[in-house]
Amino acid sequence: MPTARVLAVPTLDDVRAAAGAIAPHLPRTPLYGSAGLTELIGTETLVKHENHLPTGAFKVRGGVNLVSRLSDGDRGRGLIAASTGNHGQSLAFAGRRFGVDVTICVPVGANPTKVGAIRALGAEIVEHGRDFDDAREHCERRAADRGHRYVHSGDEPDLVAGVGTHTLEILEDEPSIDAIVVPIGGGSGAAGACVVAKALRPECEVIGVQAEAAPAAYHSWRDRALREDSMATAAEGLATRAGFALPQRILWEHLDEFVLVSEDELGSATRAMIEHTRNLVESAGASPLAAALQLRDRLAGKRVVLVCTGGNITLEQLARLLEQR
Repeated sequence: MPTARVLAVPTLDDVRAAAGAIAPHLPRTPLYGSAGLTELIGTETLVKHENHLPTGAFKVRGGVNLVSRLSDGDRGRGLIAASTGNHGQSLAFAGRRFGVDVTICVPVGANPTKVGAIRALGAEIVEHGRDFDDAREHCERRAADRGHRYVHSGDEPDLVAGVGTHTLEILEDEPSIDAIVVPIGGGSGAAGACVVAKALRPECEVIGVQAEAAPAAYHSWRDRALREDSMATAAEGLATRAGFALPQRILWEHLDEFVLVSEDELGSATRAMIEHTRNLVESAGASPLAAALQLRDRLAGKRVVLVCTGGNITLEQLARLLEQR
C-alpha cells in the first residue's frame, strides 16, 4: 500500500494558484446558457462545458496542476494511477507536457475511447480486474513494488485544487449563480466546487449527483463515514465502490444536497444534453441534468449551472443510447 500522507484541505488561494499553473496548458472552458434546458428544467440554466478541454473531461485540470508541482524526485520515479478513463487521460496529458513517465491501471473492458486516448498520449496501460476498485487495488500494490509515485484519483489536494478551477471560472464569468450541480464519482470535482463556491458566494448551493447503482459516495456523505457499496452503473465516471477520504471531508462540511439518479434517468438526460447542447456528452457529464430534473421545485427561480464534466462517449454507447429513445 502507498505510504499514508496527511492530506490538507485545499483553499481558495490554492485554487487560484492552480489556475495560474494550468493557464499555459489548458484553455478556459465556455459557460453557455441553454434555452432548451432552461425550458426543460423550468429555470435559467447554463452549462459549463468541461468536455471542450483537450482530453474531453474536467480531470485534466487536476492532472496538470499536480504534475506541475511534483518534485524532481517524484517525476523521476514515474507516476501510476488507476482510472476508468478520464483520470488516466489527465495524468497522461500532464506527463507528456512535463516529460514524466505514466502508467495507468484500468479495469478489463474499460471504455476503449478513453483507453485509446491514454495510450496515444504515451502512457503505459495495465488492464486488471472487473471494475475501478479492482484496478485501484492492483495499482496500489504495483506502486509499492516498483516505487512509482501513486496518484489517487481523489485523495490528492493538488487534484482537488486543480479541478476546482472550473468553479472559479464559473463565478468569475457569472458571479450571481445560485446553484451548481456537479457529478460525483470519487468526488474531487464536487469538492473543488465546494471549496470555491463557499469562499466566493456562500449562498450558492453546490449539489452533487451520483448513480443510484453505485452509491458509495452518497452513503459516505449521508453517514459522515467512508462506506463501500455495490457498483453496477454503466456511467463509468460515476462508478466507484468506496468513498474517498479527502473529497468526503470537504463534502461533509460544504455540500448542500446529494441526489441519486437511476440508469434510465441518466440515459434520458444524456440524450437531452446531446440534443439541446449539440455536444457529445458522456453519462456522467449528463448526470447534473438528471439531478436538476428531480429538483425542479427546489431550483425554481434560481440561476443554475450544470457542470458537463466530460464528453468521452464511445460510438457503441451512443448507438445504444439512441436505440433506447
